[in-house]
Amino acid sequence: MTATGLPPVAAEVAAGALDLLPARLRKRVDGAAAKAAAWRVEPAPDGANGVGAVRVRVADETTVTLTTTDGVVASADAAICDCLLAPACLHRAAVLASAPLAETGPGPDEPETGPGPGPDEPETEADPEPESAQEPGSPAAPTPAQLRALDALRAVGERVLVAGVGGAGAVVRAETVRAAHAARVAGLHRAAAVGLRIARRLGEARAEEPGFRLDALGADLTELFALALRPTSAVGTARRTYRPAQPLRLTGLFTEPVVTASGYAGVTTYALAPDGALHTLADVRPGGAERVAQAAASTVPGGCTVSLRELGDGGGVLLTSPTVSYDGRVGAGGGVRSVGVSGTGWSEGPADALWRRPPAEQFAASDGGTEVRTHDGDGAEGDDPRAGLLFLRGTVAPDGRFAVADGPTVALYAPDERPELPYAENLRLLAARPGLRIRLVARVVPGRPGGVHALAAAWEGRDGAVVRADLGLRRIHRTDLPDPAATSTMDAPSGPVPALPVELELLRRAVERAVAGGRPVAAAADADLPRRLRATGLATAAACAEALRGAAASRTHDALGRLVPADPAAYARAWLTASVYAAAATRSLLTAAWSPSA
Repeated sequence: MTATGLPPVAAEVAAGALDLLPARLRKRVDGAAAKAAAWRVEPAPDGANGVGAVRVRVADETTVTLTTTDGVVASADAAICDCLLAPACLHRAAVLASAPLAETGPGPDEPETGPGPGPDEPETEADPEPESAQEPGSPAAPTPAQLRALDALRAVGERVLVAGVGGAGAVVRAETVRAAHAARVAGLHRAAAVGLRIARRLGEARAEEPGFRLDALGADLTELFALALRPTSAVGTARRTYRPAQPLRLTGLFTEPVVTASGYAGVTTYALAPDGALHTLADVRPGGAERVAQAAASTVPGGCTVSLRELGDGGGVLLTSPTVSYDGRVGAGGGVRSVGVSGTGWSEGPADALWRRPPAEQFAASDGGTEVRTHDGDGAEGDDPRAGLLFLRGTVAPDGRFAVADGPTVALYAPDERPELPYAENLRLLAARPGLRIRLVARVVPGRPGGVHALAAAWEGRDGAVVRADLGLRRIHRTDLPDPAATSTMDAPSGPVPALPVELELLRRAVERAVAGGRPVAAAADADLPRRLRATGLATAAACAEALRGAAASRTHDALGRLVPADPAAYARAWLTASVYAAAATRSLLTAAWSPSA
């Protein structure tokens, strides 16, 4: 259940609700959806076999009932309004438009709803074909039907970009969901996943969710347009393929809470094999932030008593007959068996090698802090699970930042500021101990070059023992930290703070403002920006800024003096060019800022 109290809704159900409305009611959906936020949500008693119901009380005599199966409204018949106009009524459409979209898949780049297939669920086994035929990165050419579906999804993306977040209401969101669903039916699983993320983020923006990020929406639009230019990259796979593997011994690194705006929550535990390969075990299912603790206490697949949290806190497991996906996800099929074994610390064995890798090399491998996904491949498999992760050694600086050894000084940000998760409180305690030497697991923060998301940390406590904490699960107490007098005498060398040129930052902001306000905002962009960019030697950036503003403002007349409809494709191309350039320039400059010689 999400913050609105509404359960996740399947994409085809949300889109179909608006298809039933006559044109006169479609124009009123956005206003009705805004009112729906004040309608009372009353959970009904759960039924059997994972079936439950939620009632939305529109008025004294009008209710909308959402019936869920495994936490999701999965069919049109599961959304019923008792008014006379149902199902073609505004009440039902407004409720479904306000509900979050359910994860469908798992598709490429989407969280899985559980630690691989469940014990009673058959895994997706790889066909016994030659290995080269199964490797990701060699997708088949798309069919004509797939090309038509991709073109329709691209056109919807252009409409979103032209309208902007403020103008993309429930109708535009429903069109995006419909096009994404059609792409999934056509087998374009990567493109469909991107389309659903765009629709989901538009819903977050409409509901003013605190987790909405404008730069993330921009990155998704960039990926969609990039896939349209390379159709073979849009195919992807419907779900991860798990292959039988040799017995696997894993040593836990850390456990990360997962709470999505689409109504899913749980944890992902990262663990290392003796050869240094990184693996993940996850339990992510429908629920809110309160489900994180429950998921952390769930056990490792295979029958052992080790919980995911215990594994991530330095525990170890030995898996026999495991199944593993290309990206290192460990499956939970019925054949796997597990037993708890001793683990190792971060300063021992293969884990220590992670922290010995130069920070600049790690940052460069993380895609330089950008979220623009322009790589080839299907995305569901073959991606490195450590992509974006940084394993850093350093010292807390006097100003509360983190001085990375052989690297820059960065701020430590909370990945999630929900009060149920102790990230922010823990980071405040660590920042109040200048001189404290820490080993840190962090993740690059797209759009915030001066800091990283802190996920887990280890340091020497008062009694000399190593304290290790998953910052999103364990609440740190002052007694876990060394005496302030002991850390205040430690040297805290600090490197430069990563930063971008002001002019490049202005171009990045212009790209983001175009997403927020649409074509009119891009047309009214600062006309002096290209000159400033050229003055700092960024000639390509100046050309991108000029092209974006020109394409947004371009309006021509026909022979009779009438305005010709603007070309959304030309505007989208200009925006895509500026977005890709800004991401590439950011990646290059920040990678240089993380090098020791910077």
